[in-house]
Amino acid sequence: MPQRLEQGCPGPLRLVLVGRPQPRLAAHLRAVHDVAVDLADWVKERYPDLAVDRDAVLFGAATHDLGKALHPEELSGPGSAHEADGRDLLLEHGFPPGLAKFAATHASWDRADVTIEDLLVSTADKVGKDKRVPDLEDRLVQAPAAATGREPWEEYLALDDLLTRLGADAAHRLAFQAAFPVNQ
Repeated sequence: MPQRLEQGCPGPLRLVLVGRPQPRLAAHLRAVHDVAVDLADWVKERYPDLAVDRDAVLFGAATHDLGKALHPEELSGPGSAHEADGRDLLLEHGFPPGLAKFAATHASWDRADVTIEDLLVSTADKVGKDKRVPDLEDRLVQAPAAATGREPWEEYLALDDLLTRLGADAAHRLAFQAAFPVNQ
């Protein structure tokens, strides 16, 4: 495993690096984690009174596609089998359900019980590839707007600026991921 991938890898990525080495998956999870750091820091700075579990967001971003270690065909093609299997893999390794859930929920931001943490993980995954999802972004601005009393459109403008900035670096993240083989 190249040193640059292992450096700074969040602990849960060890599950990808040990046993079933899939460097491209590890690189993707690290890239999404790094985007989530920027998102979580922005939320904390802009909305200091909004209760957001930053550690859960970062864990979720670092493990959201972990099930692809069991479904490597989904690394380069469509599929959702990795979602429930990723959650189950994390549960089997002793992670609590409140953290393991992100592997199963990162593509389901339209659920009634979605949390801001779920929305931040989903957003990090999408914007990391410079993919914008209006429905997801609309849901994401609701909690901060409610917490601040500002109009959702005001919060959307601020979020749009951030996501545009983060998306502008997508080519570098995607090139970083592509520099690693799907399997080792």
